[in-house]
Amino acid sequence: MSFINTLKTAFIALLSNKVRSLLTMLGVIIGVFAVVSLIALGQGLQNYISNQFDELGSNLIFIAPGRANFTNDPGLSLADNDLKEKHVNLIKDFAGEYISYISPSIRVGKTVEYKNNTYYADVNGANENAYFIYNYELERGRWYSHYDVVSKNKVAVLGPETTRELFGNSDPIGRKIKVEGENFEIIGLTKTKGPDFDNNVNIPYTVSMEIFDLESISHIIIKVKKSESVTATMSYVRSALSRDLEDDEFSVLSQQDLLSSIQNILNALTFGIGAIAAISLLVGGIGIMNIMLVSVTERIREIGLRKALGATPNNIATQFLLEAILLSVTGGIVGIALGYVGMLIMRNFLNATVPLWAVSMAFGFSALVGIVFGTYPAYKASKKDPIEALRYE
Repeated sequence: MSFINTLKTAFIALLSNKVRSLLTMLGVIIGVFAVVSLIALGQGLQNYISNQFDELGSNLIFIAPGRANFTNDPGLSLADNDLKEKHVNLIKDFAGEYISYISPSIRVGKTVEYKNNTYYADVNGANENAYFIYNYELERGRWYSHYDVVSKNKVAVLGPETTRELFGNSDPIGRKIKVEGENFEIIGLTKTKGPDFDNNVNIPYTVSMEIFDLESISHIIIKVKKSESVTATMSYVRSALSRDLEDDEFSVLSQQDLLSSIQNILNALTFGIGAIAAISLLVGGIGIMNIMLVSVTERIREIGLRKALGATPNNIATQFLLEAILLSVTGGIVGIALGYVGMLIMRNFLNATVPLWAVSMAFGFSALVGIVFGTYPAYKASKKDPIEALRYE
C-alpha cells in the first residue's frame, strides 16, 4: 500500500470518530495555545518596556542606594540609604560638563484625595529638571519652577490618569488635593505618556522630604548631553560619589543596563511559564496514546482483515502512527491559530507579538508529541497475529 493510500485510510479512520478525535486533540490544542499566548505576552511586555525606555532616550543615568536597588517601594529604596542632596552637587562639580540635567528623585506610592475622591498614585518628588529629563509634555498649566523647589511650595503637576480619577471631566487647575494630609495646589497637567507616568503626582522633592520626613533621597537621575558620553559620564559619577561613599553604598547604571536586566528577567519568566504550559502538551500526548491503544483494541478484526489481504506490519504501524501524528499536528495548528487570536486581543493592551521561532517550536513539539506517543500503539497494532485478530470478538 502506498504512503498516500495509508494517509487517506488514517484520515478516514479519524473522521469516523469525529467527537473522540476532537476530544483527543483538545489537550494538544490547549497546550499549544498556552505556549503561544504566554510567549506573545512575554514579548509584549518586553516591547512595552523597550518602548518606555526609548521614549526617555538612551542618555539617562540612574544612581541608586546600595547594589542596584531600583524599586518603587520606599521601604526598600530608602532603607540603609546614604544618598543625600549634597551628592547631587558633588556630581555637578565633577561631571557637570557632560550633564544636561540632574535631579534628586523620591518616588512614593500614596493615596491622594480631592473632596470625596481618592486615588492611589505615584508621588514623584524631583526638582524642576524632571520635566526635561523625562520628556514630559504639558496639556495645560505649567511645571513647577526652581523657585517652587527652593521655597518648598506645595504645588503639583498631575498625570492624566490621576486627573481623570480625581476630577473626571472638570478642570483641576487651581484646585487643591491632599497628599499625606497636606494641601497641594494643582498648577499643571501632563499629556499621556504611558502607565508609568500617567498615574503620577509630581511635586518638588524638597516638599517630599519634608512631608514624608526623609533625610535621604531615593535616587539621582542624570540626563547626559550626548548619548556617546554615557559611559564616560558614569565613570566620572562613580569617581565623584566615591569621595563620600563606599563602593557598596551606591550603584550607577545606564538605561541599557536597566533594560538588559529587566529583559533578562522577562526572558527567564517567559521561558519558565512556557515550559509549565508545555506540560499540558505532554498530558495531551498521553491522551493520544491512550486513545490510540483503545483504537487498536477496537479495530483488532480490521487489523486481522487487512493483514489477511496482504498488508504488512509496516503498513499497519504506519497507519496508526499517521493517525496519532494527524491528531497532534491538527491540534497544534488549531492551538497556534487560537494563540494568534489571543495575541490580537492582547494588542489592545500591549504590543504583543508571536515570533516565528515560537510558532515553529509549538508546531514541531506538537508533531513530536504525535510521533512519541503514537509509536507504541502503532507497534502494538503491527504485531497483532492475523489469525488471532480475525477470531477476536
